[in-house]
Amino acid sequence: MTDVLALYRRTAALPLGKKLFSFLYAQKAPYFWTVRPQVRDMRPNHAELTIRKRRAVENHIGTVHAIAACNGLEAVMGLLAEATVPRGKRWIPKGMDVAYTAKSTTDLLCTADSDPADWERGGDVPVRVRAIREDGTTVVEGTITLYVSDRK
Repeated sequence: MTDVLALYRRTAALPLGKKLFSFLYAQKAPYFWTVRPQVRDMRPNHAELTIRKRRAVENHIGTVHAIAACNGLEAVMGLLAEATVPRGKRWIPKGMDVAYTAKSTTDLLCTADSDPADWERGGDVPVRVRAIREDGTTVVEGTITLYVSDRK
């Protein structure tokens, strides 16, 4: 278990623990704080967080900006990666391929999922990501490719 996953498990058990963990996580990668991610779940091969639709992340038409949604997707991918990366390995994002499929008119649930077998062989690991409106409509979906290698 990685240090990040261990910290999540310890803090999530406390009152307001997920809020505390969300704040700490966003401070580790300060750009994530722009979307104020609220972590809902973190475990190997799956992670979830929400981002609120608020003025600071809206575009000129009043929806959540596409790049803000992608920021949420990258944050949730990082949670999944930290929960899943095998001991002795490290990861780094290599690329993102997303499609904007609907307007982001509400708060968004961002999810990330991967297949366990992909992590064992290393190299390129695809992580499936989605941003979902409150009515269940997927507004952004795609893949973030990670490069997994041996830790030096």
